[in-house]
Amino acid sequence: MTVAIPTHNRPEEVRKAVDSARNQDYAGAVDVIVVYDRAEPDLSLETPPGEERPVRVMRNERTPGLAGGRNTAIDHAGGELVAFCDDDDYWDPEKLRLQVEALAAAPDADLVTCSIVVEYDGQSTPRTAGVDRVTHPMLVRSRMAMLHSSTFVFRRSSLLGDLGLIDESIPGSQNEDWDILLRAAELHPVVHVDRPLVHVLWGAASFFSRRWDTKIDSSVWMLERHPAIAADNRAASRLMGQIAFAHACSGNRREAATWVARTARHNPFQPRWPLSAAVAVWPRSGGLVLNVLHRLGRGV
Repeated sequence: MTVAIPTHNRPEEVRKAVDSARNQDYAGAVDVIVVYDRAEPDLSLETPPGEERPVRVMRNERTPGLAGGRNTAIDHAGGELVAFCDDDDYWDPEKLRLQVEALAAAPDADLVTCSIVVEYDGQSTPRTAGVDRVTHPMLVRSRMAMLHSSTFVFRRSSLLGDLGLIDESIPGSQNEDWDILLRAAELHPVVHVDRPLVHVLWGAASFFSRRWDTKIDSSVWMLERHPAIAADNRAASRLMGQIAFAHACSGNRREAATWVARTARHNPFQPRWPLSAAVAVWPRSGGLVLNVLHRLGRGV
């Protein structure tokens, strides 16, 4: 088992992520690869030769960004399985053991996930799926946020074969986790352990959702790359509503209005279009909306 941890300027958080990976009660071999993206590697994280559950540190050798960092670790992985963990998240000790057991019971599956606990502003909110298999239609209709990238455990042979690596062409490496979930579910249902075994930290340093330019570009990319989303009014309206919200928070009222109208045409009952219309009038309210949603363990 190789654990891939891409990182960028989070020295304390990444150590907690590494420790949680090395302290798993999984009986198999575990090695950790920390990939520094556009940052100077901290070689003090590396373990001495011969130490159990070794840690290697390297630079991103591929496209700058999260996708390239993950793929660098996959390229250098020594295990038959590859697990992802973001540098500001951490795992409960039984996480890998339970996932490997579930994956072993589904030999055709390429990927196993688990549920999460969202940690935000001192509050912990479990997010579970209520299922043990996730299909492609389910992921088209909903991003299913509990299937977070820090929960992913892949068969490495699948990543190097039919499934393929993380797509490095997606703008800003955002939505790359949803893209790989959709691609995996097209091949086989995703195995899911419906227990909150991963702690996902949301805070000012991890508000990827507030980088509105990449949020917009990557969401448009998803609409273009995955025809099943664009063809489903409910699915398309959800993503279009997110694009409208991002434009509204950026102060782009004309673009926000365009996407609000598109969202409403696809699904008049989609709540994101009136929300985005309101935020377009007062863009600063977007941050207040996100704070309320994050306290509930949810995003837009």
